[in-house]
Amino acid sequence: MKLPEINRVLMSADTVGGVWTYAVELCRGLGERDVQVVLATMGAPLRTDQRRALAGLRNVVLEESGFALEWMEDPWDDVDRAGDWLLELEQRHHPDVVHLNGYAHAALPWTVPALVVGHSCVLSWWRAVKGEDAPESWDSYRQRVRTGIRAADMVLAPTSWMLNQLQQFYGPLAHWRIVPNARTLPRSHRSAKEPMILSLGRLWDEAKGVLTLAEAAKGLPWPVFVAGDARGPDGTSVEPPNVRFLGYQYADEAVRLCRRASIYALPAHYEPFGLSALEAAQCGCALVLGDIPSLREVWGDSAVFVAPGDSWELHRALKSLIDDPSLQRHYADAARMRAERFTNERMTRSYLDTYACLCGGTRAGGPSLPETATLLS
Repeated sequence: MKLPEINRVLMSADTVGGVWTYAVELCRGLGERDVQVVLATMGAPLRTDQRRALAGLRNVVLEESGFALEWMEDPWDDVDRAGDWLLELEQRHHPDVVHLNGYAHAALPWTVPALVVGHSCVLSWWRAVKGEDAPESWDSYRQRVRTGIRAADMVLAPTSWMLNQLQQFYGPLAHWRIVPNARTLPRSHRSAKEPMILSLGRLWDEAKGVLTLAEAAKGLPWPVFVAGDARGPDGTSVEPPNVRFLGYQYADEAVRLCRRASIYALPAHYEPFGLSALEAAQCGCALVLGDIPSLREVWGDSAVFVAPGDSWELHRALKSLIDDPSLQRHYADAARMRAERFTNERMTRSYLDTYACLCGGTRAGGPSLPETATLLS
């Protein structure tokens, strides 16, 4: 059976975290295949660098909003208003398929197929970071997300680990696929590496392990640079000691930092895929990562893994790479080779195939979800 051609996609995206980078990457790949994307943004106004990232994408029609995201505090009035807005966008733009990078809105009465991509979720975050179930105050989130996921025509995730989390907390999942993320960096001449360790991410998110890295940085012969947003959605701010804090960096500057750094550290408790580690690997960094199933799945034996929260083990791992340049080169080369698997072409082809299958009335997946540690094996 010949699958239908996909011409236009309505895609939601938040502007707060890594979903934005993922969405721009996918929009770029779809544009190379002449697919128009109506990009509906929520969460916060676009920053200057985010607008610049869209400037060269002629296939993108930007629709902006400031609606709160479903993981934010007391968001449900905004989530409902955002739902009305998204339905109005569907009626105005007539997409072939709706691609949601959130959960609750999959339960809306769409007139075309709607898929959900699970990049992370509060319940799996809470279990991984806090070591316990999310409290009753998250029951509305739990129910709204479960309703959305079960209403979706397809559920996707970037790793089998994340897919299994969605199954565990919100399932059963009737139709699913695993599509790894990708990142394409601007071409640049390879520059000499500097004796520095780098970490990027939201400092206010305790899942990233920034405070563990700050503790591990004491006594290291190399400086540790940390860049990212220090102020959380609730207004609290974090500025870790013992490191050189660079503040928030635009995407192009973050890439330049990765090209300078010799070692990239992400001692995460929770990271469903880890786009920043992929960027660092593409830039030739040796990776030191939290020993969690999702990062093991993505990186295999091409990174050094340390127990999350163990600052002494992290210190020793970083020191061993500093002291042994050949070991450092080994892990940098291994990470770069592994990163070559995560291409925009592969990701975009998988999404287009999924869109076409949905529009053609076919689906993939079934009651038995894959075990973890199977990604790209």
